Amino acid sequence: MAEEYDLKTSQLLARKWREKTALGSSGKWQIEVGEPTSHTAGALESELIKESSSNPIFVRRDTQTSFQWRIRNLPYPKEVYNVSVDKEQRCCVVRTTNKKYYKKFPIPDMDRYQLPLDAAALSFTYANATLIITYRKPQEILAVEEELQKELQKIKAANDGDRECKTQ
Repeated sequence: MAEEYDLKTSQLLARKWREKTALGSSGKWQIEVGEPTSHTAGALESELIKESSSNPIFVRRDTQTSFQWRIRNLPYPKEVYNVSVDKEQRCCVVRTTNKKYYKKFPIPDMDRYQLPLDAAALSFTYANATLIITYRKPQEILAVEEELQKELQKIKAANDGDRECKTQ
């Protein structure tokens, strides 16, 4: 696992997981929080197939008090969206009444701590062709994150760009 935090606000910017493959080599990064880095395919491959810029883009961005997902490029009005919690499959579901968009996504943090999902903690808003889904963090997760922030304050951050470059 690799996590990236903002030095000024101590807010989580990215969290990635990588597991070993069946042959023991490092697998691909699975991005849990944050935006994926640009796809670095070969020059020939990127010319052959390119994803449409109008496709919906699903990104998780967390705040200090809530988990937040943003789905960009959704052109329908707010009244069309229905966001709910599926307690049996432990995931959130986004669907439209016109049946043009459907997405199920888990909340890995809730699964990690084996906490039940609460429909009352889920809300959503819509602005500028972006659906913003918010799930209020339970007290257990807030307490764990507060402890983590205390630990992070003790760690000195590495300044990547401020190192001296020795010449030969």
